[in-house]
Amino acid sequence: MLEKVLPADGDRRIVVALAGNPNAGKTTLFNVITGLRQKVANYPGVTVERKEGHWKFAGDEVETLVIDLPGLYSLDATSTDEVIARDVIQGGMPGLPKPDIVVVVADASNLERNLYLVTQLSEFRVPVVVALTMLDIAAKQDLVINSAKLAELLGIPVVPVNVKQKIGLKELRKAVLKSAFAVGAGNDRIPATLKDESIHLSLSGDAGANAVIFERYRFISDVYQQVVQAGAHSEHPTFSEKIDRVLTHKFFGLLILVSVLLVVFQAIFSWATLPMDLLDVGFGSFGSYVGSSLPPGILTDLLVDGVIAGVGAVLIFLPQILLLFLFISILEDSGYMARAAFLLDKLMSRFGLHGKAFLPLMSSFACAIPGIMATRTIENKRDRLATILIAPFMSCSARLPVYALMIAAFFSGQSIFGFISLGAVLMLAMYSLGIAVAVLAAFVFKKTILKSPPPPFVMELPPYRLPNLRTVLQNMLSRSWLFIKRAGTIILLISMLLWGLMYFPRAASISHASPESQSAFQLEQSFAGSLGKTLEPVIEPLGFDWKIGVAIVASFAAREVLVSTLSIIYNVGDEGNEESPSLINAIRNSKRADGSKVWTPLTALSLMVFFVLAMQCMSTLAIVRRETNSWSWVIFMFGYMTVLAYCASFLTYQGGKILGFT
Repeated sequence: MLEKVLPADGDRRIVVALAGNPNAGKTTLFNVITGLRQKVANYPGVTVERKEGHWKFAGDEVETLVIDLPGLYSLDATSTDEVIARDVIQGGMPGLPKPDIVVVVADASNLERNLYLVTQLSEFRVPVVVALTMLDIAAKQDLVINSAKLAELLGIPVVPVNVKQKIGLKELRKAVLKSAFAVGAGNDRIPATLKDESIHLSLSGDAGANAVIFERYRFISDVYQQVVQAGAHSEHPTFSEKIDRVLTHKFFGLLILVSVLLVVFQAIFSWATLPMDLLDVGFGSFGSYVGSSLPPGILTDLLVDGVIAGVGAVLIFLPQILLLFLFISILEDSGYMARAAFLLDKLMSRFGLHGKAFLPLMSSFACAIPGIMATRTIENKRDRLATILIAPFMSCSARLPVYALMIAAFFSGQSIFGFISLGAVLMLAMYSLGIAVAVLAAFVFKKTILKSPPPPFVMELPPYRLPNLRTVLQNMLSRSWLFIKRAGTIILLISMLLWGLMYFPRAASISHASPESQSAFQLEQSFAGSLGKTLEPVIEPLGFDWKIGVAIVASFAAREVLVSTLSIIYNVGDEGNEESPSLINAIRNSKRADGSKVWTPLTALSLMVFFVLAMQCMSTLAIVRRETNSWSWVIFMFGYMTVLAYCASFLTYQGGKILGFT
């Protein structure tokens, strides 16, 4: 049959647009038919992901490009996803060809709702084929779908498929090729029933828009009644509905959700530790090997301390990102993610945040980078921006060495009420401060620069299902690769810039000086040292001297770099860490030119407060640039967080002095 519709000598290449409602099985179908032949990028000018891949099938030689459209319920163009889908189908998306055919993935267990999108797509001058999925779930609901009758009423091919078992894929391929190459296909594909009733189906927003919508639903309801046969048990509660009585319960549901999140983030913290340490050691050893193999000089130092260290700074986050997206994919594919957002929306909406913001914010306690990337699940642009702008306030793991060093140096061995560790209280206080400021900032943003009416929280609760392993792994790997590709170049460039600031100008060698003393002298004479001394009058009201200023500047590469920079400044060596007795003693004994101590418990507390609120992470800023597609938001985030950190640190130090603390 295919030989009659395929061109003999003409173009044997077609473009397929894959559309469908969220949770209808579209992603699973896309992953199965394209395999590893996928490309992930962003649509021009927006942060919505664009996926495309090649569909190869044994038995034909037609080159098939598949464009995976964003999941959507309609084409009324009220959201970015809907605008993108319309532009792609109409051939108006820069860099993408106009599709020759649209494959609509329709969920048989929710057929009536899915048919709304099918009828809309039928109005475009493009052939349409329906891939009917979730037939097994429909059968469990005692629903029988007559796919042949459905195809007859819609006037378009309908192919039942079971993607996981790869049933129906051959038939779907044949229907796609036949429709794409059929003469005149796509020129009048509006369903015959609708044409006979002379219904104008284009939702243009005119006075008759509501009447058109109601007429569309009447047609869909009529089709549904003719093609779906409900059994005697179809009205009984489904398996998912029974589980939801517990998992969406106002009390037990929240308790279970907290337990799930604790397990997820404990796994991210604990499982990522070993590979992160191995990456850290591996890049350190590789840098040492390269440094010892090449002749000493500027190029060697640039390669080792700039390039290799910069790449290491990017990849050290990869284990956490892989694990985070693994759990996100599992929660999404199983259907539980929608329940979590439903449970938390009421609480978070009081502060202007979307229910889906909970996971990005919780993820940011591990690292703000994957947390910000996880905001892609938030459809509304303003809600997503609000979440991105406050995510770095969550105290990430990179801040822990700073907190640990300050607590070990000035608050260890102290207790409150004789049994509560002061260090533990301070640690909790730092985390609580970040959360409180994040909530306040979100509230202010949603009332001012990101002001918008609160969107109605409408979310489909899909049926629970076992996650598809292939889909989970492909989502995890594709999103992690995006992190490396998008953030890597910017982070590498900033790392090399920071290296240059600390490396130049070169200071003269000091005779008989130890390597640590020479490193400290070089740092003082460098551009970074000069910058620290320039900043000293500004940061002195916070209790900081120029050396702390240098450490703050250097920590922009990564917050934990503050500890190793202080180790160099105080001649401890770059191997010093937050538990190093030598570094702790050096900090305690450091004095100014007038003999007064540089560091006091109040100075340490001021620095901790500064690091809770300051944007001291180039990697995070790089991700914000990529995710918002704008330098303006990057500059705004860096500016407002720095001002907040300065003011809070100023109040801490000066207020403490007024109250008599030291």
